[in-house]
Amino acid sequence: MIDKAISPASIQSMLQTLRSHQAQASGPMQGLPSTADAIGGAGGAGKTGFSELVSGALGQVNQLQVQSSEMRNAFDRGEDIALTDVVLGMQKSSLAFEATLQVRNKVLKAYEDILNMPV
Repeated sequence: MIDKAISPASIQSMLQTLRSHQAQASGPMQGLPSTADAIGGAGGAGKTGFSELVSGALGQVNQLQVQSSEMRNAFDRGEDIALTDVVLGMQKSSLAFEATLQVRNKVLKAYEDILNMPV
């Protein structure tokens, strides 16, 4: 049993598996921009900067707020919308707003910490 576990073929297979996992872990996360993309360091076409990412996130939060408001107004008018859908939409928009507020607070705190650093 031990001889089979430490055979050269087994070791090579394990090394190859580890290397593939390492390559996946060291690459950029799927769906997230790389650090160079986020700060605009790459400068290539199709790259998004930090301000564009923030604007996009704020746009999504605003869209959720608008959709929630429209659903609530439609429910108030008596249209055929389930109350659970209205409440769920309101909770989604509220959660998105709270998350955005917390991110803003963290960014402001980091900015203040940088300003207060001794030079």
